[in-house]
Amino acid sequence: MNPENTLKQRKEINGNTLLLLITIVLFVVLYAGGCIAYSGKGFTNLQTFLNILISNAGLICVACGMTCVMLTGGIDISVGSLVALDCMLLAYGMGNWGIGAPAMCLIVLVVGLVFGFVQGFCVGYLQIQPFIVTMAGMFFARGMTAVISTDQLSITAETSQTFYDWANFRIYLPFGGVANRQGKIIMPYFRIGVVVAILILILIFLVLRYTKFGRSLYAVGGSEQSAAMMGLDVKKTKLKAYVLSSFLCSIGGICYCLNTQSASVAQASGLEMDAIASSVIGGTLLTGGVGNVIGSFFGVLINGTISSIVQTNGKLASAWPNILTAALLCFFIVLQSIFAFLKEKKK
Repeated sequence: MNPENTLKQRKEINGNTLLLLITIVLFVVLYAGGCIAYSGKGFTNLQTFLNILISNAGLICVACGMTCVMLTGGIDISVGSLVALDCMLLAYGMGNWGIGAPAMCLIVLVVGLVFGFVQGFCVGYLQIQPFIVTMAGMFFARGMTAVISTDQLSITAETSQTFYDWANFRIYLPFGGVANRQGKIIMPYFRIGVVVAILILILIFLVLRYTKFGRSLYAVGGSEQSAAMMGLDVKKTKLKAYVLSSFLCSIGGICYCLNTQSASVAQASGLEMDAIASSVIGGTLLTGGVGNVIGSFFGVLINGTISSIVQTNGKLASAWPNILTAALLCFFIVLQSIFAFLKEKKK
């Protein structure tokens, strides 16, 4: 191997990881600031951090899928509507069709695979712009949610005892307990959705880092022409990326439903923007070729921490999380532009 190429590769890796390091430092600063400002309101409790994971378990799965699509230079704005469709299928299927929770979860995953295949085929083989394809998917999924039911449905023990038990099952930690007002020690806990989200995060990280498919996503996003000259099937890679994204979105939909135990037409509105923002804040380039799911994970944590700080404060308007997220998104887009300019200048 040419030493000059090796040195150049190391410099490129260092430049790419700089965005990730900035994201991690930003999360630490935000969370530490919350702990200092609201230590008297329980922000320093371990349960506060676990609650962020519980509330955003579905978003972590969706953001992992979004990262895979964005690595190819594409985008998927249908994920929020697909999560709403998943929740409605689960609630209506278990409550009105009498289908068991395991079977309905399997149906939701199949719907995700089919949904992703159609979008991936349109993007990869028909070469339609990803924004147009996924916008059509967004309208379709949201419309199908309304076709199933326009009512707000709740998942109770009568709807499905199995799903209700899954949603309310707690996994307690043996440390970090806090005494309540009665002097009883309450141990911190997390739920099944967090376990699923972390497993998905680890799996996708390994896929992107150590498999041929993962390297293909980076190659296609870096340069489709170069990827094709290397012998990669660009169309098939894009198809797989969108199938994977929708499949992970359906897993995220199940986690989302486990957390909310409800379904409605307006559910998960704006979730696609949260997933895109988390990926960009985590260092994924909008042009593709650079990014990883660890950064997206910390992007989700940053969004969750901002929301948690606003809720803990109690006096700030509910719009502040969106305002701060928008500011961070602009900040990281500017950083990406600066790094891209410096990279081109070195060439």
